[in-house]
Amino acid sequence: MPHPTTLAAALTAALAALPAAQAGMYTKNSPVLQVDALSYSKLIAKSNHTSIVEFYAPWCGHCQNLKPAYEKAARNLAGLAKVAAIDCDDDANKQLCGSMGVQGFPTLKIVRPSKKAGGRPIVEDYQGARTAGAITEAVASKINNHVIRVADKDLDGFLEGEGPKLLLFTEKGTTSALLRSVAIDYLDVVSVGQVRNKEKAAVDKFGIEKFPTLVLIPGAGKDPVTYDGELNKKDIAAFLSQVAQPNPDPAPGNGKDKAKDKSKSDKAKTDKPKSDKAKTDKKEKKEKKETKSKPEPSKEAEPEESPEASTATTTEGATATPDIVPIPTVTDANMLVEKCLLAKSHTCVLALVPSEASSNGDKAVASLSHLNTKYIHGHRHLFPFFAVPASVEGASALKGALELSGDVELVAVNARRGWWRRYEGDFGVESVESWIDMIRMGEGAKNKLPKEIIIDEVKAEKPASSSQTSETRTTDPEPEEETEAPEATHSIVHEEL
Repeated sequence: MPHPTTLAAALTAALAALPAAQAGMYTKNSPVLQVDALSYSKLIAKSNHTSIVEFYAPWCGHCQNLKPAYEKAARNLAGLAKVAAIDCDDDANKQLCGSMGVQGFPTLKIVRPSKKAGGRPIVEDYQGARTAGAITEAVASKINNHVIRVADKDLDGFLEGEGPKLLLFTEKGTTSALLRSVAIDYLDVVSVGQVRNKEKAAVDKFGIEKFPTLVLIPGAGKDPVTYDGELNKKDIAAFLSQVAQPNPDPAPGNGKDKAKDKSKSDKAKTDKPKSDKAKTDKKEKKEKKETKSKPEPSKEAEPEESPEASTATTTEGATATPDIVPIPTVTDANMLVEKCLLAKSHTCVLALVPSEASSNGDKAVASLSHLNTKYIHGHRHLFPFFAVPASVEGASALKGALELSGDVELVAVNARRGWWRRYEGDFGVESVESWIDMIRMGEGAKNKLPKEIIIDEVKAEKPASSSQTSETRTTDPEPEEETEAPEATHSIVHEEL
């Protein structure tokens, strides 16, 4: 049996590190966009642009290790895609993080808009290397492509109409992230096309002598204008400002169609009698309501359901069972102390499970996750549940102090009141729920919690960065050391025209 002071020493050291770990990971000056449960829908889910989102906790060592590479990726992707982060340790964000399937930190997910208007965003896990270059490349490859490939035979058709057009003449067959991003910003405002250097008729028509070259056709009979600035988003936007402004993000809809519809409706209002106008208004409201309630399904595969559907307390359509909200996993001694073992901590339910998958361990965690979901969707406030793998520092010492010998143990602890309870029985949902109800009602015998387990709050000096040695178990690969030549990632994204 581990000596009682082993746990106390480990947890006290972890507690001392908390003030530094709890400091905000991303400051206001960080290139990483800080998002919360309230702003996620507008800034990410409904955005015109592709995003990568980091789900993190401030105390997580892996998250701290990832921060420099993640911020560098944000600088590389500035103006092309969004690089965002959500603090899952914030109570206000926990339901969103759970609904997104976050089980470890950091978890990275790429979110890109549906190519279908009004469709749900497509969410997928990022499983690549934790370097700025790898993240930049992965996100850039997911930027939607609204650029039109223009061959000699298509040129006349592309040039038809009065609206402004932007043509890139290039030697490359692929479409750069920069040009795709420009096309997104000016979708339905400026038609963006790409012409290969082998399309001789198009090249000769515009007198192109070098590649890449951008040409703006302003429309309304005006002569084409060749762009001679730097190939970056800011300068290209300034060049296009002579004919149009970019779409707001998220876009309110198709600007051209809205303008046309408005002019038609204005005319109709003047032509129709009041009674007809009232009927028309009523009909339009009804049609809008029906359209809103029946979104068109996207033809693309959606690896994850969009948070707009999954965070709701009731699921869409006739679905009766809400998505399971997994219980959090304790990832190090810091978290174990902060959540459950401080002198002022209230009741916690801990599932002490093996580090590897096991039948009983999985069953216990699944039962608690089922109950967690039930309470969240029923808006019932209950004490928190946590899974504690055996590999977490302090887990074995905790079991030793409580004299627990099973591979899987379910316990409730209340450090403030100084008691704990052990669950004995099958790990099925019904049995576990009955035990939880007994705790909630204050029924049944309690054991005295050993004093060495309870950690008094201490104020410590900010420790050196080297003192943070704990590792966070996560569903994604560990962060890697960043490789040399980081500037290459910047040029790949911005200057690959």
